[in-house]
Amino acid sequence: MSIETKPKISSLRTYVLTSKTGMQLEVLNLGATITALKIPLRNHQSVDVVLGFDSPSDYINSFEYGQAPYFGAVVGRFAGRIRNAQFQLNDRTVQLEKNLGDHHIHGGKQGFSKHIWKVCSQTEGDEPSITFTLTSPHLDENYPGELKVEVRYTLTLANELDVYYKAISNADTLVNLTQHSYFNLDGYQGDVTDQQLKIKANKILETDEANVPSGQLNSLEDHPYDFSEFKPVPGQIDDAFVLDFENDLAAELRSKKNKLHMKVYTNQPCMQVYVGGQVDSKLTPKGQTGYHKTSGICFETQAFPDAPNHEGFPSALLKKEEVYRQHTKFQFINLNT
Repeated sequence: MSIETKPKISSLRTYVLTSKTGMQLEVLNLGATITALKIPLRNHQSVDVVLGFDSPSDYINSFEYGQAPYFGAVVGRFAGRIRNAQFQLNDRTVQLEKNLGDHHIHGGKQGFSKHIWKVCSQTEGDEPSITFTLTSPHLDENYPGELKVEVRYTLTLANELDVYYKAISNADTLVNLTQHSYFNLDGYQGDVTDQQLKIKANKILETDEANVPSGQLNSLEDHPYDFSEFKPVPGQIDDAFVLDFENDLAAELRSKKNKLHMKVYTNQPCMQVYVGGQVDSKLTPKGQTGYHKTSGICFETQAFPDAPNHEGFPSALLKKEEVYRQHTKFQFINLNT
């Protein structure tokens, strides 16, 4: 069941966190969306390392024109694709909304990114934080169970954006949340192909022509997407990497221009890496910048796409009254210091 509702512009609110280190985070209550993340550089300068829009209303409008970019939004109930928009749960077929051809993606037509979240707490001090909550009713997009979700953003003294997710359901259901920020260490005017990428993975999910997993895991040995050592960011990629953890380190991004190094840490088994998004001309990116396909790169830490339809994939099932917990950190290191 999907009821199309458009949030009112008057209900949009932006919240700002500033840490002792000088990091600054701006978050919109629509989709608990990160709209700006400013990292201090030398000479008292800073760089905004995420793509977005100047106007909060454009975050609403972005879902109406073409394929939505999901700039900075929390995605759920299930990030990524589900084949034929269906899965088996407790010996019955759950039919979800189809919003990508015959398939389901990013929670459906009215996923979490389109909802107004509530702020339940906000702290100040050296390591400020803000916590958003959302209640997804039973049969929201046909997912079973009432799901209560919490997302907390914290700026730490280690120059990290710490993202913590928590969810609980009153019935068995499927949960896979992620953060959909597009990063560019040279600022939103830059080109990510000028930056270097490293990924802690030795396998990648095989997919079909619709980019839905086949169930096969392919080795990255001699693969063009082997990023075991730093290589230039590719001009186009939309693939799920099976993470090979070392202290929860999943990926690294490095800018020669700004001497900035980003590390991605997570407790999730998979990371969808995406470059290639476009923005409809009716929308206005930050600073009137003309975003292009290589303006940003996403690190979508999550469960395996189409997880419920493959026995060999780690489960994305959340049992009744059990607690889903997800933890991802984005750390920024200034190489000039």
